[in-house]
Amino acid sequence: MGSWSGSVGGAGRGPGAAVSIESKLLGSRGVVQKVSRRYFWGVPEPSVYELVERLGNLLRAAERRAGARAGLQPVHLHALGYVARCNRYSDSPGALQEYLGVTKGTASQTVTVLQERGLLRRRRDDEDARRVHLELTAKGRRLVASALPPRPFEEALADLPAGGRELRAQLMGLLRGLQRSGGVPSFGVCRTCAHFRREAGGFRCGLTGEPLERDETALICREHSPVETGD
Repeated sequence: MGSWSGSVGGAGRGPGAAVSIESKLLGSRGVVQKVSRRYFWGVPEPSVYELVERLGNLLRAAERRAGARAGLQPVHLHALGYVARCNRYSDSPGALQEYLGVTKGTASQTVTVLQERGLLRRRRDDEDARRVHLELTAKGRRLVASALPPRPFEEALADLPAGGRELRAQLMGLLRGLQRSGGVPSFGVCRTCAHFRREAGGFRCGLTGEPLERDETALICREHSPVETGD
């Protein structure tokens, strides 16, 4: 890939907004001016791939800085973020490994580090002692709340029309397409799942048959099955 510095901008907001996310993440006016000049000088527009790759690099850099303050690597923050958002069917070490896309050994080491730092704990299942659940400690919850997502990203996103709602829908479509082509679990939100059921007085998982609390319907699930749209 070339040296072009990617960016995403809101529709109808001019070339200045075209570098808003990158400028917030980099925090460098000089870099923004350089990118803007190249925009005006007719450099070909970046591909979607280049934009996503550049944004990913910037986010990883921001996460490295946030993690370094707590003596952690980005993978540790990603693990904490997952455990904070997953449901009771998905809080096992195996599900964490699958979500992160790492080896069993890396996932195990990650859990060990987070336990040693007092950010995460293991809990045996009440009905099946062979099953292990992961849950955040109060310290872990505070760290996730302060570090994820990185503040510069939230500020840049807020500058986009409707807080980036249209961008979110487009990125979701791209993500789902990649997951389908690679046979990768979607790990989507419960209430967007084909198994999700609304009932009089509550909600239920059609896969397990178990009732769901309202808060659980906003959590991500290992067994998530995207609703087919027929497109």
